[in-house]
Amino acid sequence: MKIVYIIPTLEVKGGAERIIIEKANYLSERLGYDVSIITQCHHTNVPVAYPLSGKVRLIHLGIPYYNQYKCSYPKRLWIKRDIDKRIQKETTEAVLRIDPDILITFPLFKPYIAYTIPCRAKKIIEVHEPLEYHLYSDFQNKSWLSKVFKKHYFNTLVKQADVFVSLTDDERRLLKKAHRVEVIPNFSSMDISQYSTCTAKRVIAVGRFSHVKGYKRLLKIWGLVNAKHADWHLDIFGDGGVRTQLAHYADDHHIKNVTLHGVTHHISQEYVNSSICAVTSYYEGFSLVILEAMMHGVPCVAFDCPNGPRSIIKDQQCGYLIENGNDDMFAERLCHLIEDQQLRKQFSNAAIERTKYFDIDIIMRRWQSLFESLCQ
Repeated sequence: MKIVYIIPTLEVKGGAERIIIEKANYLSERLGYDVSIITQCHHTNVPVAYPLSGKVRLIHLGIPYYNQYKCSYPKRLWIKRDIDKRIQKETTEAVLRIDPDILITFPLFKPYIAYTIPCRAKKIIEVHEPLEYHLYSDFQNKSWLSKVFKKHYFNTLVKQADVFVSLTDDERRLLKKAHRVEVIPNFSSMDISQYSTCTAKRVIAVGRFSHVKGYKRLLKIWGLVNAKHADWHLDIFGDGGVRTQLAHYADDHHIKNVTLHGVTHHISQEYVNSSICAVTSYYEGFSLVILEAMMHGVPCVAFDCPNGPRSIIKDQQCGYLIENGNDDMFAERLCHLIEDQQLRKQFSNAAIERTKYFDIDIIMRRWQSLFESLCQ
């Protein structure tokens, strides 16, 4: 079976990029599929962000999409038109040379290209980001007209795919016009050699420093928690544009016992050395942070935001789901876990058991079944 993924770039160290590469590796190494990844805008001299199997064919088109932003209007429009034409042409040519059985693309970067390619492949749109964030979020500061257009564009896109694959059941309500919807969650192939004892006086948060991760409200919450538990520490690991703003916010509001770290290559050990994981995102597609923290036996406290946390955390069994935006309740639940070591350990054991549902072999068998059903 020939499978092709079309993605703009694999330069970024993100959760979606890691999952795509790990799936491609599994399909080629474990299932023997002929797997190709076509990147449209990846710089040809930049390595991919995560280890890629030698059995996966990697095709870099190297189209300089972002060059258009160096120019002002109206010149930018002409450059964009030429680049878009080139992306359409070269992506189509690359796909036709391979002649795949399955063609997989993603909704955030020119997915319409896939369904306009005249080939025999069954076409799948695979989601890695929360759809509600991209369709309705005020973070994007889009006009109402832009949001109406985006929703219309999205509905048109959904109807074109043979299958739309979502990460959570909650997103089905946004996919009513799709021909077929499959819900297949993500997995983590992280090797777990040690578990948290939940005795360290440390709360951890992990993820890129961006507004959607809600770190400013996490700092506000931590100010409430640390006033009661001054011997505990909050460590945040990530990278991104708002890190400096967050540091200034912590200083200006005299929030103590918090450290903003950069990206670490030893995140497994950081989970082991933590007792609670805090997730304050406004939106989540499927939180690998929650999954991997729980795999290490670290109970999570998370806002019940759309749509990822509730698909992993069983409230009051392996962690806490907090009403989205209720900072006081979040602080209260954190304090409750901090004060009850026995409860932390109880949640820890339940968290490890819960994550077995997201084992890589179980999840990849669902992908295998989907592919085979489409090719029959």
